[in-house]
Amino acid sequence: MLETGSPAPEVVLENTDGQAVRLSDHRGNHAVLIYFMRSTSCPVCNRHVQDLVRCRDELAADGVQVFVAVPEDRQEAAAWKARRGVPFPVLIGRRGTPHEMIGLSRKVFGALQQSGSILIDSQGVVRHAHGATMPTSGYDKKGIIAAVQGLRAGASG
Repeated sequence: MLETGSPAPEVVLENTDGQAVRLSDHRGNHAVLIYFMRSTSCPVCNRHVQDLVRCRDELAADGVQVFVAVPEDRQEAAAWKARRGVPFPVLIGRRGTPHEMIGLSRKVFGALQQSGSILIDSQGVVRHAHGATMPTSGYDKKGIIAAVQGLRAGASG
């Protein structure tokens, strides 16, 4: 798992249109928040995405671009995005899952997908990193808010 204060790794994912999405493409422009769903069928994860949708205007006002990363393939991810009306870009892995690319999978009696979130500032530094095996603990809203407030304080200081 990524650590707060560390440089963000060069991660290349794909959106549901098959276009490459590089975290480094956002450096110098805005912060990036990626919420990693355990699966698109997880009801808890879906509630967390809906909370992010409710917060999207505030996050955008703070210069934060939200992405949702899912472990499913492009076709399933696109269908889920359309069915749920998700306004954020939905990302999938190019090889393996996005979760594996940042260390959000555990080997316990096979592979166990985790959920979590990372916030990377506009300079490419991880400002929030959280992961959990239980979906109920995978969305650290208080931690995300505190990290976004830290971005605000850094911008004004």
